Amino acid sequence: MEASSRLHSPAAERNREPILAVLQRVLPERGVALELASGSGQHAAFFAAALPGWHWHPTEAEARALPSISAWCAGLGNVAAPQVLDVLASHWPGVPARADAIFCANLLHIAPWATCAALMQGAARHLAPQGRLLIYGPFFVDGETPAPGNLAFDADLRARDQAWGLRRLADVLDAAQAAGLALQERVAMPANNLLLVFMRAGTG
Repeated sequence: MEASSRLHSPAAERNREPILAVLQRVLPERGVALELASGSGQHAAFFAAALPGWHWHPTEAEARALPSISAWCAGLGNVAAPQVLDVLASHWPGVPARADAIFCANLLHIAPWATCAALMQGAARHLAPQGRLLIYGPFFVDGETPAPGNLAFDADLRARDQAWGLRRLADVLDAAQAAGLALQERVAMPANNLLLVFMRAGTG
């Protein structure tokens, strides 16, 4: 795949190293990772190269993104061919039946709210017993003053699509609990983002 097929996300370039630091800390040395909403493919390529014991499975809702993911991941033997996956679907065909990690960055605020419950339920179906779901992005946290940048971002998203917008962390945790997942760790990240680490309730 030619490099010209690559899409470029400045945000993915900025946040990849802080995210990787958490992945290296909370994940074992090897496993199978399913990535939802892989976007340009920059995360998949960077994480797979830095975590050689992991086999990475990138997915995207938009088929037009697959050439970019393939281009970024060219030459990496531990990255599967990218696949189209609709998180809202009741079944996720073609992805690993059991994943040791499921990673998703910057999806929930640019998708209908129903996507959150679907993501949690799909993760509960596909996570291995000790597997972890990792969700990265901006959230509103009850009792904490929102950053001005997050307020402006939320307003911009809702102006573009009324179904979009930053989510309340409490609502996300409720959706996780309903799917049998529990928050294990909440990590503050640069630019007023969070990385949420979930496991099956009662494990960890």
